[in-house]
Amino acid sequence: MEQQIEQLKEQLQKQEKLASLGILSAGIAHEIQNPLNFVINFSKMSDKLLKDLTEIVEDNEDKLPEEDREDLEDIVADLKENMSKIVEHGERAISIIQGILLVSRGKENEYLPTDVCKIVKEYVWLSYHAMRANHKGFNASIHEQYEDGIPQMMVIPQDLSRAVLNIMNNAFYSLWKKSQDAPSDYKPEVTISVSKQDSNCIITMTDNGVGMSAEVKQKLFENFFTTKPIGEGTGLGMNIVRDIIENKHHGKISFESEEGQGASFTFTIPITK
Repeated sequence: MEQQIEQLKEQLQKQEKLASLGILSAGIAHEIQNPLNFVINFSKMSDKLLKDLTEIVEDNEDKLPEEDREDLEDIVADLKENMSKIVEHGERAISIIQGILLVSRGKENEYLPTDVCKIVKEYVWLSYHAMRANHKGFNASIHEQYEDGIPQMMVIPQDLSRAVLNIMNNAFYSLWKKSQDAPSDYKPEVTISVSKQDSNCIITMTDNGVGMSAEVKQKLFENFFTTKPIGEGTGLGMNIVRDIIENKHHGKISFESEEGQGASFTFTIPITK
């Protein structure tokens, strides 16, 4: 009993810390979003100015030596590509920030029309980069399959993203753990797919990590059960994931795993528009 009380105290302290970090991350995300908007807008303006410059050069190309004209064309082509990359990655950063703000500000149990493929992709990569930041040298191949034509679904975006993030955090941790003792030819991999079957959206996340023993599979959804070292896992994640998928979205979570071979989790969520 005393041990359980101590565990509960520790969990409450972690939850309080996470709540504070949530407020802080929302503030940081909001502050970063403003300069990013300037970067994107000025990049688009610069691209327009570059087109104007190109037109002027074309009107006067007969006055330029051929060698200078070729150099100028190469420079303009490089600048156009650079501008395109700045806009592309700036808009990706904005998308990530909006996801953070959605998680921290989203109203509890508010269902919104959502592009599920976009949420899954965003949080798969967020989890991957977080793992790389926390475990130097970690790397993995990510295979993605997103079916076209899946309609926007009424989901709780911050909760669904949390469920995906939890599974992916476990998957990448499993890959990292296996890579510590695996032969040199071991290649950590995850496969992500989002598809439509009948009136359901199927989200599948598979890894070739350490897998689960029979005991772990039996206790997987129990509160405070974790296979991670003290301080790295709370033992609440999978129970929260099941609550999000089955209770809040009236879906089903299923999994398959073989010890030493990896694990595969599937979310089956009814498509409601």
